[in-house]
Amino acid sequence: MALCGSGGLPVWAVDHLLMLGCRSRHRCGGQCRGVAVSGCCHCHDHATPPAGRRRVVPPTAPGWVTYARGVDGAIVVETFMDSLEPAAFLSYVRADDQHEGGLISQFRKRLSAEVRMQIGQDFPIFQDRSDIAWGQNWQARIDETLDTVTLLILVMTPSFFTSAACRQEVTRFLERERQLDRGDLILPVYYVSAPRLDDAVLREVDPLATALFARQYADWREMRFEPFTAPVVRKALAHLASQMGETFWRAHTVAGPREPGGVAIPTADTTEVPRGGTERASAVKQEPPTHVVDPLHRGDFPTITAAIQAACPGDRIVVRPGLYQENLVLDKPLEIIGQGAVEEIIVQAQDASVLLFKTNMGRVTNLMFRQLGGKKVWYGVDIEQGRLELEGCHITSRSGACVGIHNGADPRLRRNQIYDGKQNGILVHNDGLGILEDNDITGNTLAGVEIKTGGNPTLRRNLIHDGKQAGVFVLDNGLGTLEDNDITGNTKAGVVIMREGNPILRRNRINYNRYEAVRIHDGGSGMIEDNDLSENARGAWDVAEGIRDKVRCVRNKEG
Repeated sequence: MALCGSGGLPVWAVDHLLMLGCRSRHRCGGQCRGVAVSGCCHCHDHATPPAGRRRVVPPTAPGWVTYARGVDGAIVVETFMDSLEPAAFLSYVRADDQHEGGLISQFRKRLSAEVRMQIGQDFPIFQDRSDIAWGQNWQARIDETLDTVTLLILVMTPSFFTSAACRQEVTRFLERERQLDRGDLILPVYYVSAPRLDDAVLREVDPLATALFARQYADWREMRFEPFTAPVVRKALAHLASQMGETFWRAHTVAGPREPGGVAIPTADTTEVPRGGTERASAVKQEPPTHVVDPLHRGDFPTITAAIQAACPGDRIVVRPGLYQENLVLDKPLEIIGQGAVEEIIVQAQDASVLLFKTNMGRVTNLMFRQLGGKKVWYGVDIEQGRLELEGCHITSRSGACVGIHNGADPRLRRNQIYDGKQNGILVHNDGLGILEDNDITGNTLAGVEIKTGGNPTLRRNLIHDGKQAGVFVLDNGLGTLEDNDITGNTKAGVVIMREGNPILRRNRINYNRYEAVRIHDGGSGMIEDNDLSENARGAWDVAEGIRDKVRCVRNKEG
């Protein structure tokens, strides 16, 4: 096949693309016929196209500037936003915004302004479905055309998945992505934990939840409690705005004809190209490559370890039911998802921690981890650095704590069952951090949660119950914030604070423990407010003499 120019494009492709002509409002009056012309106001001020490219404007994209080039025999069409205004629609539940006092509306305004600052032009985000601007723009941009620069931002909450309007909007955009051969026009923001997204059983019967679960999302579940001026929120907004801006500079591969003999021309990887035409080094992966682990050798790998070793950072590993006797070392950013009932996807190890997490980011969900003991002290899950999202797992240990968090690690543990540990359920020490939410922590030999040596986690809405010692033990300069937890039925006190431990307890229900609700001695202190401390065998308090002035206790229910 004859090739044309340094870009290596087949002649048929160049002829087809150039015959389209310039359909934008170009100063050149359309005479450029798809080739950049000096002085044309809509040619990105390029007198000549970047090396190896021919400039084209396809008929389905009026107002865009497009380059074509050859990559390994394929035709890559790189499209840049031109005369069309970018915009987005915000899909949310109005009652959620009202409950939040307008914070979702404020989020929309600040995100719009941040994108404008990053891309240098206005970026409207249409919010109110009852506003005529919403209806007109939805019809013009979504129902009547498929070539406008338009995104859908989802504010995902439990109510979102029961809202007919929200579901219709997402369904329409999913179809729009399919028609455009895109996978990056829907940007989910996870605002409040939703059972349809987190629960594998509920998710499997909801195709919409399944589709959204497979996407990367901006996790706002913690940042919704922070002011917009907080550095962590500003950085998160800037990151999301950058992601939105980059959506407009995606490259798309146009399928060409087959070579003689019926072999298809290879499709090039999608590549980001900025306005100046200089390629970035990294590939854009809208959906991560997925590796399937099946112990019956019906997937890509028979063991999880083999999949981890073969995977590249950012890949996804799907684990099918089976008994996996291996200790996992997660040393690169990966997502590992159990497929099926969590009780049927078992990973177990002896003389080692079952999962050692030693990278900056990662996500593990819907697996059972069983530590079977050994000569040393091992954790079920050992988190020694970074941010691991550990969700919906079952974890137990016959050696050390079920979960260990240390060395400044800052994980997110949500909806796990952490039980029957030979020592603690969760041990946070040596400056470990983390957010622990909605976990069931029960039946552990030592405290359900122990915080010491600079550990400073946040615990919310956990059930910490029926342990063989205290529910929560804070000591040796341990800190921590405990909010809205149920700490009940433990063999000793609900919460023990000693040796310079100094936690904050708010709105917890600390009941039916066999000692006191709260015991503070040996130099312990803390802020204890708005808790229910009733119905404990030895009463609400045991505070040692001489340290009462170090403890702030207000508005607690003691009777």
